[in-house]
Amino acid sequence: RDRLREAVEKTGRNEAVCTGVCQLNGRSIALGILDFSFMGGSMGSVVGERLTLLIEYAMQEGLPLILVSASGGARMQESTLSLMQMAKTSAALAKLHEKNLPYLSILTNPTTGGVTASFATLGDLILAEPDALIAFAGPRVVEQTIGQKLPPKAQKSEFLLEKGMIDCIVKRTDLREKVSFFLDFLCGEKVAEKISYRLKDLLKYNDDKP
Repeated sequence: RDRLREAVEKTGRNEAVCTGVCQLNGRSIALGILDFSFMGGSMGSVVGERLTLLIEYAMQEGLPLILVSASGGARMQESTLSLMQMAKTSAALAKLHEKNLPYLSILTNPTTGGVTASFATLGDLILAEPDALIAFAGPRVVEQTIGQKLPPKAQKSEFLLEKGMIDCIVKRTDLREKVSFFLDFLCGEKVAEKISYRLKDLLKYNDDKP
């Protein structure tokens, strides 16, 4: 309770997630964003419930869904209740998938633990920011468990892109344009004339770009 009270006073929020409906280039989107400054963006029962309600609202209204993750994982202070949210959110997303509604997952630094092991990696398209830590367990925990050193940047977004675990690396300044295009594509808009010269460029990540 003390940790929760401190987080509320620090952030001005009452939980680690903000959900609602926004507009992107005239399209309504169901949007959920985890706030790492609130108890490390951890997923407890309230976060899981709000995300599930958002997913259900997206199904009810026929909206595409975007979830932006920045999290240390399940909230350990809530024990089993927090772990249940992994299954709860994943089950809701399975129903969203049955409705053929697009879900874009955006991973920021860091995205770890139970969030990575549930809704964050279930997107139809998974985008990540450059040099973001994306993992279930942190590098020190993994190395202690397997008794080996991990390859350099093994849990960074660039490594995961190379291994096919994510679809695209996008700088935050480019998110609006690229997310808008991908939603047009996933929602079946008439973008065929754009694809031949835009898709390859949109999927490309240039770390030399300012």
